[in-house]
Amino acid sequence: MLPVRQLLRLRPGVAVSCATGQRIHKLASVQKVTSLTPKKLRSLLYPFSELEAYLHRSVDRTQFQLFDPTLEDMIEAEKLFHSSPSHKIDYYISAERMEHAPDLKQPEVCFIGRSNVGKSSLIKALFSLTPEVEVRVSKTAGHTKKMNFFRVGKAFTIVDMPGYGHKAPRDFVDMVEPYLYTRKNLVRTFLLVDGSVGLQKADLIALEMCEETRCPYVMVVTKIDKCGSGTLLTNLLNLQDVVKTETTSCFPQPFLISSIQFGGIYLLRCFIAHVTGSIRLKETSQS
Repeated sequence: MLPVRQLLRLRPGVAVSCATGQRIHKLASVQKVTSLTPKKLRSLLYPFSELEAYLHRSVDRTQFQLFDPTLEDMIEAEKLFHSSPSHKIDYYISAERMEHAPDLKQPEVCFIGRSNVGKSSLIKALFSLTPEVEVRVSKTAGHTKKMNFFRVGKAFTIVDMPGYGHKAPRDFVDMVEPYLYTRKNLVRTFLLVDGSVGLQKADLIALEMCEETRCPYVMVVTKIDKCGSGTLLTNLLNLQDVVKTETTSCFPQPFLISSIQFGGIYLLRCFIAHVTGSIRLKETSQS
């Protein structure tokens, strides 16, 4: 991985609007943030770096840095999140049951999490370079009631699943379990946990469901900007202990995300592009 100071020499992007005239957030593009200070840049690219100073030296840090791509890799992955006439990104369809799900061949990833965990906000941040893509975000828990499919050209599909727990659809299990068990092109499930409150009982049930499917999944820690470093680190270490001792199909590294400040969004875009086979990384871990 290149040192941050060397990263700053790369030419920053200047995308501020899209073809439809809608404005793009100033932090949406990883190329744009290369103009920030080295400390701020690193905290956005690798949010875990902000917590390292609070970790006891006995704690193994490698589990938090297994996927550690270069800035060039992130820039390459970001290209997939720009819509164009030959690479259209759009909301495709919603489905209440597997029999209503579209028959798509490209690799697919899905996002599940407790109601109000910030799932739709995260997906909206992923698609922030194409703001014309409609991702409905609500302050009311349980807003997403169906499986919403978003096509990223011919590269892959992202699925926004209904939330579980408070105000979840009554038929949540009947809707989600068949998808997780039978969707042949599903390459990764992202299970979201609120970093400000940590693992809840409903999250542990969802984790058990992911384990039963035996399909690979990843923990994503959201709302890392909503609490102090001490609270976040405590919740993160508790989560990591559960992943280490109670899972077999979960990727060991959790991804830390702030959808508002864009922390970790570039890294997650790169991971999605990687697991769907859309890009070839130069390297994935520190040497």
